[in-house]
Amino acid sequence: MKTLLQNARCIVTCDDNDAILRGVDVLMQDGRISAIGDLSNVSADEVIDASKLILYPGLINTHHHLYQYFTRNLRHVQNMELFDWLTALYDIWAHLNADTVRLSSLSGMGELMKYGCTTCFDHHYVFPNDAGDLLAAQFSAAESLGIRMVSSRGSMSLSRKDGGLPPDSVVQTTDEILRDSQIAIERYHDASEFSMRQVVLAPCSPFSVTADLMKESAKLARGYGVKLHTHLCETKDEERFTKNTRGMRPLAYMESVDFVGSDVFYAHGIYFNDEELQFLASTGTGVAHCPCSNMKLSSGVARIPDMLRLNVPVGLAVDGSASNDASNLMEEIRAAYLMHRLRYGAEAPSGYDLLKMATRGSARLLGRNKLGQIATGYAADLFAIRYDRLEMAGAERDEANLFGTVGYHLPADAVWVGGRMTVKDGALLRIDEDRIAAQSRAEIDRLLKSAAIS
Repeated sequence: MKTLLQNARCIVTCDDNDAILRGVDVLMQDGRISAIGDLSNVSADEVIDASKLILYPGLINTHHHLYQYFTRNLRHVQNMELFDWLTALYDIWAHLNADTVRLSSLSGMGELMKYGCTTCFDHHYVFPNDAGDLLAAQFSAAESLGIRMVSSRGSMSLSRKDGGLPPDSVVQTTDEILRDSQIAIERYHDASEFSMRQVVLAPCSPFSVTADLMKESAKLARGYGVKLHTHLCETKDEERFTKNTRGMRPLAYMESVDFVGSDVFYAHGIYFNDEELQFLASTGTGVAHCPCSNMKLSSGVARIPDMLRLNVPVGLAVDGSASNDASNLMEEIRAAYLMHRLRYGAEAPSGYDLLKMATRGSARLLGRNKLGQIATGYAADLFAIRYDRLEMAGAERDEANLFGTVGYHLPADAVWVGGRMTVKDGALLRIDEDRIAAQSRAEIDRLLKSAAIS
């Protein structure tokens, strides 16, 4: 299948030269971008007039909890901070099953894709007893939507009786976790350059797993060449926990369990000091920045300007959904722009810096070297918005900074993943949205009733 996007009004490439192209063509063939320029003499199976379109690389989400999409906007947890919030919600999440995970993944990734996201990493770490193959449910949802997915075989090994937060029913032994992690990698991980599905090993957090599990997960992941992920430095409560129980700060604890390096990225990373930021930079250890979640849970403001200055690998993420409560990376760019302008003033990243964080930066975190740019040889993952919409009047003069400065609050007019259109005129092309919405509401009712939540 060859698709030619002809005479694009503007292409924000996010390439090595930060090129902004106007009036040129893009040819997508065999899942990748095969040519950019004047391609008027090139034949294609489909030719699309792009003269009113602004094209961007597909956004890449680097931290999510898709199952939480079904516990959004619950009144009784709205004003809680992280530890109390988790404790209250674990009693609901203990009732997850494969249907919950499949439908919440369809809903959450469907929203992400409508707003320009073409790759999603999900940190799934809740595996209730007898819940079924939850990673299979996630990859099935991703295939239905046509989105690239990286799913984690996450884990928790410390329950409330051990001083952790979750109930016993969602906690497993180290041996069970390592066995299932190996199965997940061997069954689902595709290491190829343009892979549609990959696996990451991701113990939940320092306060929900043992040191032995962290070490063994790192050893297993490195044996298979897959990435490692966990929550880190999200709150002062976590910092106090590691100091009290491990005798050291969170990052030092991560180093002690072999959980640092260019194959590791952490979610949040708010409370790193100067020395620790230098350590992240020197080791290539990455951070997934989650601005909306950090604000909703009153967690704090990550030192993103300092990370960017030091070349710490940083990507953008929606987190949640229950801690956000949306799945919209365009919104995260806007939120991050405003948050850091308020905190850092002139040192804050620009809208374009944050767009690159959500594309190239996120691709770097996930180790996806052919994602995140509109450039020849890269994956044909991109999205388009129409410049001539009423909402764009006066906003189209600086397309590179648009999502930070003005913000954009409508679904994309088109999204392509691997050169295949997945969104057209703001609607998902590969699923019946009304049917999935009805099924999702029925499953939400079951989930909440199971936990005696009205």
